[in-house]
Amino acid sequence: MRLRRIERIERALLLLPFVLAMMATVPFPAQAQTIRILVQSSPLAGFQYHAGADFWDELKAGDRLELRREPDNPHDALAVRVEWQGRQLGYLPRAQNRAVAVEMDRGARVEARIARLRVHRNPWRRVLVEVWLVL
Repeated sequence: MRLRRIERIERALLLLPFVLAMMATVPFPAQAQTIRILVQSSPLAGFQYHAGADFWDELKAGDRLELRREPDNPHDALAVRVEWQGRQLGYLPRAQNRAVAVEMDRGARVEARIARLRVHRNPWRRVLVEVWLVL
């Protein structure tokens, strides 16, 4: 069931360029606002392998995260690295990174933030990341 949800999100993102092209013909008011679409909410993968524990006390829900594509990553050609203030926290999970990687490769503007922090012995349950497509 979860895979079907991911597939629906991926299909919707693949149609996004066509929707944007159609919207370009519609006049917008002078004070148009930025549109942000939540495209992913997932745990942070690989947190235990990076320096996140060293600055855990500094992390806050709502903090901005930087996403960096790693097309040459030997483990995953669609890898999306997650950084906080220039320091690597981990990656978007491999099973959920395709849609975001494709959009980043197309030059789309994406933003990410820490949605939730939780003290837990399982590193997959410590940091929840939200990824937004910005139009």
